[in-house]
Amino acid sequence: MQPKPLLLDLRNVRVMRGEKIVLDDFSLRVHVDEHVAVLGPNGCGKSTLIKTITRECYPAARPGSRMTILGQPNWNVFELRSLLGIVSNDLMSSCTGDASGLDVVLSGFFSSTRIFPNHNVDPRHRELAEAALAQLGVSHLAERAVEEMSSGEAKRVLIARALVHKPRALLFDEPCNSLDIAAQHSLRETMRSLANSGIGIILVTHELPDIVPEIERVVLMSNGRIVADGRKEEVLQAERLGNLFGLTVELGCRDGYYHIW
Repeated sequence: MQPKPLLLDLRNVRVMRGEKIVLDDFSLRVHVDEHVAVLGPNGCGKSTLIKTITRECYPAARPGSRMTILGQPNWNVFELRSLLGIVSNDLMSSCTGDASGLDVVLSGFFSSTRIFPNHNVDPRHRELAEAALAQLGVSHLAERAVEEMSSGEAKRVLIARALVHKPRALLFDEPCNSLDIAAQHSLRETMRSLANSGIGIILVTHELPDIVPEIERVVLMSNGRIVADGRKEEVLQAERLGNLFGLTVELGCRDGYYHIW
């Protein structure tokens, strides 16, 4: 049997934003169906990493540098979006106005943030969108306007949007930002359920409690580079996290969740 291709394979990648080097000699390999968290402080390059994966930013062409997604160096972005679902705060801020929950999920078929008059929604699209909402337990939000939803409800609709293509993996960008404690708990339980369903998870966050128990591998980022990569229990150490965030911390673990204070 042929081995499964790597979901991501970044080797010695350099990404610039204007004149600034944001990712430098960045190498990361993630297998299909793997559950990985990328943890780092604000400004360490996490957002640029996400935009590089989603093809909004491109690495500089230089010797010894390469990047593939699912074994391919080049992608039609619309095709890629059907294989790698994105749940991002950038997208959440775009899904405003009177667009309904069902509109937002259907928009995943058109790489937009809502349904526009030029979009042709066929019955199969609607069937898959309704199934994705049901999978997340938010069928009742199908006809509700996004502007009338709580942040937690809107985030679950975005996850349904990402799932509508039945992707190989999901990329979560700071998933619990702006959520209250109850919504954070609910979203993390959803992430656990998705991980246990067999879908790959790449979580990018600065919040340690976002790393649900099913995530076994943690990558630490600082100043555009990876400073640690390995099994969760080996990487998440108080001294290492203190150095990463620039303060003295205490670390605890309960029910598979890590916390620092």
